[in-house]
Amino acid sequence: MPSEAVAHYHDLLADHELAQSSLRLLDEGLERAKLIFGGRRLSPYLRPHFVSEEDFARVRQVCETVWSAIEKVKDAAVADPSLLDELGLTEIERDLAQIDPGYRAVSPTARLDSFLTEDVYSFVELNGESPAGIAYADAAFDIFEQLPVMKRFAQTYKLRRFEGRPLMLQVLLDCYQEFLGRPADQAPHIAIVDLKGMPTQKEFELFREYFEAQGYPSIIAAPEDLEFSNGRLRAGEFEVDIVYKRLLVNEYLPIIKQHPALLDAYRARAICMVNSFRSKIIHKKALFAVLTDARHTKLFSEEERAMITGHVPWTRQVRAGDSDYYGDEIDLLTFISEKRDRLVLKPNDDYGGHGIYIGWNSDESAWGDAIQKALGNGDYVVQERVPTAREVFPALTSEGRIEFAEQLVDLDPLLFNGKVGSAFTRLSSNELANVTSGGGMVPTFLISKR
Repeated sequence: MPSEAVAHYHDLLADHELAQSSLRLLDEGLERAKLIFGGRRLSPYLRPHFVSEEDFARVRQVCETVWSAIEKVKDAAVADPSLLDELGLTEIERDLAQIDPGYRAVSPTARLDSFLTEDVYSFVELNGESPAGIAYADAAFDIFEQLPVMKRFAQTYKLRRFEGRPLMLQVLLDCYQEFLGRPADQAPHIAIVDLKGMPTQKEFELFREYFEAQGYPSIIAAPEDLEFSNGRLRAGEFEVDIVYKRLLVNEYLPIIKQHPALLDAYRARAICMVNSFRSKIIHKKALFAVLTDARHTKLFSEEERAMITGHVPWTRQVRAGDSDYYGDEIDLLTFISEKRDRLVLKPNDDYGGHGIYIGWNSDESAWGDAIQKALGNGDYVVQERVPTAREVFPALTSEGRIEFAEQLVDLDPLLFNGKVGSAFTRLSSNELANVTSGGGMVPTFLISKR
């Protein structure tokens, strides 16, 4: 059904007046809603991503089952430091992960990046530390459902959208109540914390506006704006109860001694921080190595093991020595060298497409160099290629014209306390579907026939 729906939508765009009026409203909406990332239009496409209700029900089941297995990895890692070695946590990350955040969930908000094809559904990464896009997606839904072409399309297909910001707020409040051990006496004050000048600043503003509209005083602050004294964390005169942490641990560590207030307040249990530093445990890409390693299958239920086998790609830390590949013993470096057509090398802890080496785009010499760089870095994973999804989208050119182009389609379900509550889709003309490296995003609408 989605392919039929896409064809119908593109046929509608053949009506020049309908297409141009939709394009104008899209541009106006993006500007008005602050849907800008790093100074550029975040959604340069005139069609959302369509997923059938039936397919998304399957996506939800897979995500939530795999998530229950991920929580078990966290529990095992907190109890067994040797598992932290496998995940690749540094000494200071271990120390941070050992601090009890005051609630059980490892990552109350998370994003599973995935590809949905006709035949298979596969994960490629997990953002368990500070997932972006929740508020951007809400704003994009608002814009797209008002486009004339979407209203015409809705005469043939039923459309269902998501609302992520209410779920994010509820997660913050639920974690805070668990942290307190009782309902809050009054509306808690929320600080959205990240470095200054981040490209996601506009999303922080969307969240702040929403939180305040719901009656929760909110502020956007950087680590240097915070002060911890007399048992309270403050940003100026603003006293903080909940920190919605968008700050990555990797970005905080270089300035943690210079600006320790956030850590000091967290360690003193003066704030509830979501996501906590403990989320670093599952944010590492080596999480997929733990999930797919036969040595750890005893951690998981039969259903979880089946979902992992069917949807999580084989992954290993890049190390000299023996390993296994679906039950077969292998010399890992030899295997990586010989199977470049189906492998990719990734830094264990980075984002935005940095440092990734794609085997099927490399010749033998370049792949050999990539393996040596991965070994020299000491913190890389190798991951098996998964089937990717591609669709044609009406992309907007710099001249304001519509040009149909094939895009890589990365479906990103958003989890709130382990339940899928929203989703958006990232598009790219190259192998890396992420906004930081130049791609764009569109809202994900669920569709069914009228």
